Amino acid sequence: MNMQNLMAQAQRMQRDIQKKKDEIDKMSFESENELVKVVFNGKKEMVSIKIKGNIDESDVEVLEDMIVLASKEAIKKVDKEIENKLGAYGSGLSGLF
Repeated sequence: MNMQNLMAQAQRMQRDIQKKKDEIDKMSFESENELVKVVFNGKKEMVSIKIKGNIDESDVEVLEDMIVLASKEAIKKVDKEIENKLGAYGSGLSGLF
């Protein structure tokens, strides 16, 4: 394989990776539990949070824990989608995104 073919193949792969990453970035990933619903985009940025029901002051600590749990679950969904779409390019890429 000559160097030109190798460079062309690398460029195609780079374009394909970027296209898939752009698709993931535009997606929404949500998670919810009894008290909260969170939505993240594919960049792992929180887009929205909804508190479900009435919360009194004694439930604030529980609510905070539920927000953390829902956020972690949504981020896991982003990671899974990245792995599904970009896993073919090797696990070494996951740190780039």
